Amino acid sequence: MPPIRLDLSGTFAEIVLNRPERRNALSVAMWRAIPGLVAEANADRQVKLILIHGGAAGAFAAGADISEFETIYATPETARASGQSIAAALDAIETSEKPVIAAIEGACVGGGVSLAMAADLRVAGAGAKFGVTPGKLGLVYPAGDTRRLLAAIGPGATKDLLFTGRIIGASDALAIGLIDRLAETGAALQAARSWASEIAATSQWSARAIKQMIRGLQSGWQDTSPEAEALFLEGFANEDFQEGYRAFLAKRPAAFTYR
Repeated sequence: MPPIRLDLSGTFAEIVLNRPERRNALSVAMWRAIPGLVAEANADRQVKLILIHGGAAGAFAAGADISEFETIYATPETARASGQSIAAALDAIETSEKPVIAAIEGACVGGGVSLAMAADLRVAGAGAKFGVTPGKLGLVYPAGDTRRLLAAIGPGATKDLLFTGRIIGASDALAIGLIDRLAETGAALQAARSWASEIAATSQWSARAIKQMIRGLQSGWQDTSPEAEALFLEGFANEDFQEGYRAFLAKRPAAFTYR
C-alpha cells in the first residue's frame, strides 16, 4: 500500500496517511503526493469535503521522517527543495476549494501539526498529543507554518509551544484553540465524518465562498475591498440562493445543486 492515499466515497474524499510502522512519519514523497491528491478531490464533482486522517496507524503523524534528514538537509539546496515540497503540500490544503477537516488520534507532532493546521477544521480524540519541536532540533518553524499557528492560537500560545517544544494533551489543545472539537479516544474520524455531513447538507457554494472570504480577510481584505464586495454580490446570482430562498418561503428543506 502507498504511504499516503486518497479514498473517494461519494460526498467525502479522505486523504489517508498510511505508514503505521513509522507512526505516519511524513516523508518527502508523502508531502510531494499531497497537492495531486487535493487536486483530484477538488476535481471530483461528487466530493463536497476533504478529510485527512491517520488511518489505522494509531497516530495522525509523529513528525517528519528523521531517517531522511541526512539526505534532504545535506546542503542548502536540498534543504530548500524539501522545504518547497512541504510548503506546496500545505498550501494545497490551505487553498483547497473545498473545506478540509483533520481528524487526529495519537501523536500529532512537528510536521503533523503543520499538516493539521493547514486544514480548515480540526477534531481530535481525547488521547491525542500535540507538539511543535523545532527548538529541540536547532531549527526555526517555517513562516507559513508559524502564520497558521498564530492565526489559530495567537502569539502567546505560539511562542509557548515553539519556545518550549513541550507536548500537550487534547484538552489543552482545545483550550488554546489548536483544535476545534474534542471526541472520545478513537472517535475522531467518526466525529469528523459527522461534522462533514453537517457541512455537506448546506450550500456548497456558500461553504466555498465563506472559506474564500475568510482567507481574503486574513490576507488583508478590508470591508470595502472590491474582491469582498464582488464575492458577496455573486451569492445572489448563484443557483443555490435561488433554491435556498424558495425553500425557505415554502418551509421545506432546500435541495442544493451547486457542485
